[in-house]
Amino acid sequence: MAPTHAPPRVEHDLLGDLEVPGNAYYGVHTVRAAENFPISGSLLSDHPIFIRALASVKQAAAVANRDLGMLSEEKARAIILACEDIRNGRLHDQFIVDLIQGGAGTSTNMNANEVISNRALEHLGHRLGQYSYLHPLQDVNLGQSTNDVYPTAIKIALDAQIRLLLDAMAQLRESFEAKAVEFADVIKMGRTQLQDAVPMTLGQEFAAFAATLAEDEARLQEGAFLLHELNLGGTAIGTELNAHPAYRTRAIDALRELTGIPTLQSATDLVEATQDVGVFVQLSGILKRVAVKLSKTCNDLRLLSSGPRAGLNEINLPPRQAGSSIMPGKVNPVIPEVVNQVAFEVIGNDVTITLAAEGGQLQLNAFEPIIARSLFASLSHLTAATTVLAEKCIRGITANRELLNARVYESIGLITVFSPVIGYENATEIAKEALATGQSVSHLVREKGLLTQEQIDSFIAGMLRPTPLTEAGSTVSI
Repeated sequence: MAPTHAPPRVEHDLLGDLEVPGNAYYGVHTVRAAENFPISGSLLSDHPIFIRALASVKQAAAVANRDLGMLSEEKARAIILACEDIRNGRLHDQFIVDLIQGGAGTSTNMNANEVISNRALEHLGHRLGQYSYLHPLQDVNLGQSTNDVYPTAIKIALDAQIRLLLDAMAQLRESFEAKAVEFADVIKMGRTQLQDAVPMTLGQEFAAFAATLAEDEARLQEGAFLLHELNLGGTAIGTELNAHPAYRTRAIDALRELTGIPTLQSATDLVEATQDVGVFVQLSGILKRVAVKLSKTCNDLRLLSSGPRAGLNEINLPPRQAGSSIMPGKVNPVIPEVVNQVAFEVIGNDVTITLAAEGGQLQLNAFEPIIARSLFASLSHLTAATTVLAEKCIRGITANRELLNARVYESIGLITVFSPVIGYENATEIAKEALATGQSVSHLVREKGLLTQEQIDSFIAGMLRPTPLTEAGSTVSI
């Protein structure tokens, strides 16, 4: 490894000479990029999944070029070792370029080329910056362009992040499913347009939360599969300029093995694939769908737990912290609230991605860096928010069973259950009287001799259907 303290070295590029810290594994192109783009403060080093994806692409390229006789065995071995170092977590602090950058990702590719080259030089027994022995562009970037390496690495990184989000969503769904079983015998009033509708169980309500997550898991899996079409080997604009005719196939074969993604494949039309970012737009749309539906679920949780005295107060969210600096005893639904805010961010990121995709011109979209940053943020924040919601909220929810049961019998909406038997006109009159007098529907139906209490109980229990998540033979306690 490089010495801790070393005098600066001078490197040269198109614009001239520039000093580089003596112990830095990055080079002149990276230094210029770091100076040019002090934008977000979110550096490549903050995204280890992306760095590992970049190293995987570079390693696959080295394997392909070695096998095709384009790169010597000695150089290829050194590059492969350097890439494995990075894939194993080393030298990530040397990726110092801001994720948001001009140049369609060129600075990211240059940063990777330089770090890999300098680490490979060490493996060969040379000092940092001695590029005459192994060059960042002539050797590490052989047969490549930013325009095929960068989007390929983005797709590999996104695939890995999607897997993490899918795991988090599965845990959240299982938490809802467990509550659906736990609350299978808890009767309550369903609501439409915030008005009393018809009876249901709290278990059915939580089963619906689980089902909507399952739908989004399926859509996200479909979106991940679409990422597996690559333009690797297309080089600058998809014409395969400066790449060996067999490079594309060899590189993708190597990348399948390195990443463990068996469905990676080359795009049919590399020119189209190099300029098209439609897959990122589609993935962002799926993430927006996940965010919107998750936020709606959190809105429901906040409503159901509102109060505790002046709200619905149907469920209790686990208390997580004091809710006010001025109101003693107040506890807020902070976990659903933070999930709501992540959802708002994801929706905003989708707008950014849409505009960036539309803004591309001709053979390349120059705005892939902001697309990548937005997708990485949406995925990582959704993963964290989903995990927090499951662990710190859903698993600790309890139901106010007696209150829910009493409200069913007090609700005007209960008349809908009896309407097919007592007739629509009778049901309408009873509903009006109950609303005017404050008497319960069940009391009026019983008082007028239309139904007995046993029949009332039977009708309510009979209309409730067990969900797939409830145990067979479970009954409703009224």
